[in-house]
Amino acid sequence: MPGAGTDHTRPMLEGGPAVILVEPQLGENIGMAARAMANFGLSELRLVRPRERWLHAKARAAAAGAEFILDAARIFPSVQEAIADLDFVYATTARERGQGKIVVGPAEAGPVLQARLGAGEKAGVLFGRERTGLENDDIALADAILTYPVNPAYASLNLAQAVLILGYAWMEAGQKALPFEYKPKWPPAKRDMVMSFFEYLESELERRGFFRPEHKKPVMSRNLRNMFHRMALTEQDVRTWRGMVVRLVEGPRDTPQTRPRRGPKQTPPGTRPAKPATDAGGSGDGA
Repeated sequence: MPGAGTDHTRPMLEGGPAVILVEPQLGENIGMAARAMANFGLSELRLVRPRERWLHAKARAAAAGAEFILDAARIFPSVQEAIADLDFVYATTARERGQGKIVVGPAEAGPVLQARLGAGEKAGVLFGRERTGLENDDIALADAILTYPVNPAYASLNLAQAVLILGYAWMEAGQKALPFEYKPKWPPAKRDMVMSFFEYLESELERRGFFRPEHKKPVMSRNLRNMFHRMALTEQDVRTWRGMVVRLVEGPRDTPQTRPRRGPKQTPPGTRPAKPATDAGGSGDGA
């Protein structure tokens, strides 16, 4: 089931390097890896000798809406066959294997993969078994090693976590736009509006004896104004601040101010209970 953040009205990003899972044991891990791929626009999943009947209900549930990646996954009998059509391959490992290969982190691997795929090449990344990772013979088939800067005393990552980090590195290197950005809700406050607030605030502070000793008033006033300037006040900010000070100075309103209701009434005409009829001068009980 798709979760929060899923928007089917937007185009689905696809492509990227192939994600190659070698002998994954749990269908749930494959499903979570597919979800991580979909998060960052990776769509090609290759599986090397997965456990029999891996595509079960739990795997689909773990994919959380990324079942299309599971359904399109390609199965291979060996690592060599899984990477046969690729031009460049990274092998992921948390351990130094002594194979004399170039070792990179995610920040370096992302731009390399973007450049190679952008040039029309095909690339992939190998991920090992849940318990033991990739074997040395698997790594020997790769062009370079991809490793992550993790706690050296606890470097074991869940399979989906490892795929997620790759996906983030891929997306960041492609400089994809963020899904949303800050949009100012109110315009910035005009200078005269801000200065009027300062004058009002400082006059009330002066009345309450805030600026003491007297000779420090200019410095205290400048510090106060600079504090508000650092906030980049909007018109609504100034109105709110001024209203707060007014209430502190004048106390609560005698009669709360309410805005007139806009739009249709909540109760349609004719649906209110009728008032009981009464005599002109009586109590309404017939006496």
